[in-house]
Amino acid sequence: MQTIYLHHDTPLPPPCAATIGFFDGVHRGHQYLIDRLRQSARRHGLESMVITFDRHPRQVLHAGYVPQLLSTLDMKLRRLEATGVDRVVVLGFDRQMASLSARDFMAGVLSRRLNVRLLLTGYDNRFGHDRAEGFDDYVEYGRQTGISVEGGCEERVGGMHVSSSAIRRMLAEGDVAHANECLGYEYAIGGTVVRGYGEGHKLGFPTANIDPRTCHVMLPANGVYAVWARTGSDSAWHKAMLNIGVRPTFGGQHVTIETNIFGLSADLYGSRLTLRLVSRIRGERKFGSADELGAQLAADRDLCLRLL
Repeated sequence: MQTIYLHHDTPLPPPCAATIGFFDGVHRGHQYLIDRLRQSARRHGLESMVITFDRHPRQVLHAGYVPQLLSTLDMKLRRLEATGVDRVVVLGFDRQMASLSARDFMAGVLSRRLNVRLLLTGYDNRFGHDRAEGFDDYVEYGRQTGISVEGGCEERVGGMHVSSSAIRRMLAEGDVAHANECLGYEYAIGGTVVRGYGEGHKLGFPTANIDPRTCHVMLPANGVYAVWARTGSDSAWHKAMLNIGVRPTFGGQHVTIETNIFGLSADLYGSRLTLRLVSRIRGERKFGSADELGAQLAADRDLCLRLL
């Protein structure tokens, strides 16, 4: 897969069939659309192209907006590469681009700069200033700019509508299992390991603590999760349990991300830890004593081992 960051001097690519969107998470709905794109591209003798943005458009349009992302740009590009698409174009989204009408965007960016000859739109996708126009408008602008426009269909999983916003709602409720089903893979979070408070070590459950400021995707609901953990550049995944919460038993007030990696005692401070979430096994609770918490953690570990 070729990745292009569009600049003023970017060479004109070969004629292509394209689709455009933010593609947060590259979930099964996105995968379905891109599979259709690749089929259409082959049918018309074109290369396939996914066009996305370097940041969430609302970050530009609304000052102070902090998106709850399912994937960073790097994560998104890796997921897009796995779809088998020929080319991904990353557009720098700014106020100038946000001000373009759909017609101006199709003529000036899609046709003139990216050589798009066929545009496949998502079933609910809109673009252009204020997202004011719809599919019939895109078809008409396509006639004027030499772009054939086709509409995509909705993808449903087990009767559920698949969208990035629906997946965010599932994660906010701790429903990792259904979120993973809609994603088509296990949701992942990661960040830099820092020193924690040490309570887990005293209880016999030492933890690697991720600095939340280095975790640039949405955290699921507070609670305990069965996860797979990978450290640094290690290729092996280790069974582990994760706790996300404020440590109510110890009077905590700030969210911590603590992972007990089974059978691993290496010094991980300063390294990157990546976690694939499999299942939430319980919500966050305040226990009457450290011993009571320790007994619960032992039961949590046994359940995580069975699930993994």
